[in-house]
Amino acid sequence: MSDIPIKGLAELQKLLDELPARIEANVVRGGVRAGARVIANEAKRLCPVGGVSGSLRKGEQPGALRDSIRVSAKSSKGRVTATIKAGGKNEVFYAGMVEFGTARHLIKPKNRKSLSVGGDPREAVQHPGAKKKPFMRPALDAKAQDAVETMADYARNRLPDEIAKLK
Repeated sequence: MSDIPIKGLAELQKLLDELPARIEANVVRGGVRAGARVIANEAKRLCPVGGVSGSLRKGEQPGALRDSIRVSAKSSKGRVTATIKAGGKNEVFYAGMVEFGTARHLIKPKNRKSLSVGGDPREAVQHPGAKKKPFMRPALDAKAQDAVETMADYARNRLPDEIAKLK
């Protein structure tokens, strides 16, 4: 993993260190989620849209990969993390294959004796592989600073409300 220089984190940390833990958890979690959404929106913009028009199988429709990009945030033991995910285990399982590409490989049938390719039975088919089409990492690289600024704006706007609740 490479380091991405980000400006303003020290000032943000100083502000957060002065807050009670409950406020910190609520405000920071919301801010981290808002910052992650900036990156997720860029990933959706950069995500290649393929698929099969009119397909009834989930995950094959045009835009299924783009629509699978989601953000979650959690706090545990004073640490707040956000996760941006694309794909899933069953329907849009190919997110990593799109991001990183695939090598040339042999496809063999799992439960049958042969595959049908264009109506011809085959024992195996050589797949040429797929070129990588990264969308998650370029989104992070392009929007990291904007995400931090969004987090700071969120905290600046939300803190007065949270402080007023304490009074």
